[in-house]
Amino acid sequence: MTVGELKAQFSTVIDEVKKGNSVEVLYGRLKKPLAVISPVKQEEPKKRRVIGTLAHLGKLEEVDGGKITLEEFFGVNSLDEVKPIII
Repeated sequence: MTVGELKAQFSTVIDEVKKGNSVEVLYGRLKKPLAVISPVKQEEPKKRRVIGTLAHLGKLEEVDGGKITLEEFFGVNSLDEVKPIII
């Protein structure tokens, strides 16, 4: 579609874009491609994260103001029992 045709049929072009179609705009005697009018891609809405999906596995309680030792965190008697993971 040339620039002149675009100006004359602008409403029709907008209707085509609403339908999901793209329209190429040509310019000059040689009708060189100038632009493409296309619909905006809509992003998929992000899925909401469900909080508490692991709640059935146990209960978290705060003890001593939330302070915890590394031994308690890892569930061991001594940090010597913790084996490093090499990636």
